Amino acid sequence: MRQARRAVDTASDNQASDIVLLDIREASSFADYFVIMSADSTRQIDTLSEELVHALERSGARLHHREGTPDTGWVLLDFSDVIVHLFGREERSFYSLEDVWSSAVELVRIQ
Repeated sequence: MRQARRAVDTASDNQASDIVLLDIREASSFADYFVIMSADSTRQIDTLSEELVHALERSGARLHHREGTPDTGWVLLDFSDVIVHLFGREERSFYSLEDVWSSAVELVRIQ
């Protein structure tokens, strides 16, 4: 939970919007938490992803996998127990992860 909260705090500090922390432990065997956020531009997605990687690695997490690019409007950062999804606004609406994972427990939402 500590790493997930660190991701939320870092996203908030770096101007991400609509930040959601979902507890997916009951719905998933591959991770404990999703952190989902929106960004207004490809540049912001890039900056957020770099800041998140640095912040979580400084606190002891290890980035296992990265998918997507800022140009596609979606970047996934897999820290094993915590998976971070950074979306452009249109892509977030299209993929609608909160609906897909509706059985997850929403722990935090920062508009």
